[in-house]
Amino acid sequence: MKKRYLILLLFVVAKFVLQYILINPEYELQRDEYLHLDQANHLAWGYLSVPPVSSWLAWLIKTLGNSEFWVKFFPALLGAFTMVVVWKAIEELKGSLFALVLASLGLLFSVLLRINMLFQPNSMDILFWTLFFYIVILYVNTEKIKWLYWGGLVFGIGILSKYNIVFLALGFLPAILMTKQRKIFANPHLYGAALLAFMIILPNLLWQYNNGFPVIHHMKELADTQLVNVDRFDFFKSQLLFFIGVAFVILFGFYALLFYKPFEKLSFFFWGFVITIGLFVFFKAKNYYAIGLYPIYIAFGSVYLGHLLKNGWKRFLQPVCLLHPVILFIPMYNVSFPNKSPEFIASHPEIYSKFGDLRWEDGKDHALPQDFADMLGWKELAQKVDHEYTSLSKTGNTLVLCDNYGQAGAINYYSTKGIKAVSFNADYINWFDLSKKYKNLIRVKDRPEDELQKTGAFFEHSKIAGFVDNKFAREYGTTVFRFEGAKIDIRKRLQDEMVKIKSR
Repeated sequence: MKKRYLILLLFVVAKFVLQYILINPEYELQRDEYLHLDQANHLAWGYLSVPPVSSWLAWLIKTLGNSEFWVKFFPALLGAFTMVVVWKAIEELKGSLFALVLASLGLLFSVLLRINMLFQPNSMDILFWTLFFYIVILYVNTEKIKWLYWGGLVFGIGILSKYNIVFLALGFLPAILMTKQRKIFANPHLYGAALLAFMIILPNLLWQYNNGFPVIHHMKELADTQLVNVDRFDFFKSQLLFFIGVAFVILFGFYALLFYKPFEKLSFFFWGFVITIGLFVFFKAKNYYAIGLYPIYIAFGSVYLGHLLKNGWKRFLQPVCLLHPVILFIPMYNVSFPNKSPEFIASHPEIYSKFGDLRWEDGKDHALPQDFADMLGWKELAQKVDHEYTSLSKTGNTLVLCDNYGQAGAINYYSTKGIKAVSFNADYINWFDLSKKYKNLIRVKDRPEDELQKTGAFFEHSKIAGFVDNKFAREYGTTVFRFEGAKIDIRKRLQDEMVKIKSR
């Protein structure tokens, strides 16, 4: 094995080790992970909020036993692949060993540790942005037709992983038109590659069409409830923090794309970045949507710095550059990961608030970062629902109806009773089993309100069965109601409610 690839292997091993040790055992899976894992039980060419590839990985995790080990393994694997693709890109750009190590350190000790911590489409999204950029470099350097078709393949699968990669096309097509590389638009194989990408995403497009294009409704709802709280200044601040250890490398990459002779044919990457970031800012996108842009620019900057620092006294600056991402990782280690207990975080808010980590999607500060609060209380909820389900099921079929997808997904993941909880929220609205006649109901509500009086009138017996008691959980106060002996046709009520929701 070449020395270079032994070093790469060490980085990959370090990546996996870090991903597993950065989560305190007190934390469970995160809200979104439960939904994506439940998609394995309902395979389709699309879902209300995401394309299908995450469900394929979820099915593989289920096949392997559905343990938390495998849930964490695949995001880590995708992050490791991202490092490998950047490594190969640097080799294609004729980078030195110093460039390879610098980029790998920058990627290892970065926001990717946070992203690759969760089973969400974001890890795939970043990988496919990076892989697509690598293929573009290969095509520009060789002008071999095969790379156009590889690009079409990767872009198509990228769309099926997360729709966010559309911004890549919107940003880079005009950027290419601004440079001499616009000649690619005269190549008929470009359109062949575009057709290949279209054929790959066609099943999802047909699914969207047959289901009334729910992605449009999802984006509108996202804009109304979450993106409206996005602060553009915070967006730019986050961009600096994502890869803070190699931010200077990215800046050198921008410079090199404009003035470094070997990168002359790749200058459109500079304008592509500017336009894509501009689009994200214009649409008030969440800050992490742009993360997929950066790995390839770390590659550009590392190669240029390797050239700049290869001779004379400048060589002594190489160790400084390599230490920089390691040193700056220390404060990030202390605030960016759920490696401290909830009690510690709540008693040391100043450490987290100065980075804006306590700000949730509602625009307010809370005791814990939102992602961390979303990793608590789920097992407790599932256990309480299991207890009620066991006794109720002796008298007839029991429906478990939740307020949100996190509750339903967590109950289904942790339940030892084979519960198939549902919700009118997210994809669960399509997963109701209306073939059963339900006699009992377990209702999981965000807040008690007047549920006992309102719903209890339709059952012979009703009571509050329990609450989520973990005060640090985002689900703190979530209430479990028990309703026994239905006086109405529950299926009919469910169907009526579905019609109302889907007609909105």
